[in-house]
Amino acid sequence: MTVIEILPSRGWYTEIMAPYLRDHGKYYAAHFSPNASASYMPPNLRNFEEKITADPDLYGKITVRHLNPPNEVAIAPAESADMALTFRNVHNWIMAGQEHEYFATFYKALMPGGVLGVVEHRAKPDAGMDVMRTSGYVTEAYVKEVAAAAGFEFAGSTELNANPKDPTVHPEGVWTLPPNYRMGDVDRDKYMAIGESDRMTLKFVKPL
Repeated sequence: MTVIEILPSRGWYTEIMAPYLRDHGKYYAAHFSPNASASYMPPNLRNFEEKITADPDLYGKITVRHLNPPNEVAIAPAESADMALTFRNVHNWIMAGQEHEYFATFYKALMPGGVLGVVEHRAKPDAGMDVMRTSGYVTEAYVKEVAAAAGFEFAGSTELNANPKDPTVHPEGVWTLPPNYRMGDVDRDKYMAIGESDRMTLKFVKPL
């Protein structure tokens, strides 16, 4: 398979997926651009590149592409990828007002029948855009709406990453919870007991 990981950051999921694709697949890492305006993005890219260079037996076949809409969106040859995966990134695109640009990029890169997998912090169904632009949580309905606008069809979901203990309303949004603990030691035991965020895990398909 040809797989694109969308904005892999420090490569947590890259460590899991790269061994599966090393010998018989193709792995594209659609990472931050060195031309990105946010100050944390270029160093994050450099750290990722150093990580995969340090272990060529595991990461040697990874192709790094830059993703910085609307200027850099060629994350793989058009209609070449079997699968694109994104883990907890959609809220950042909403905050930047670029969610539609990102999903259009994935649609272009995937072949007909290709799969888009999305994991994202899940807001309560009645949460509005003001919540989604500030809290890090996104409603399932809005992710499906953006995906449909790009041309994708919803194909299924799983509760694998669900956390029913998460009320989703916190003083510092999702970053109140572990592993961030943005409030430091304030109510830390409370947030530790909740654990990490409640998350949706959705599957979309590019029509044939």
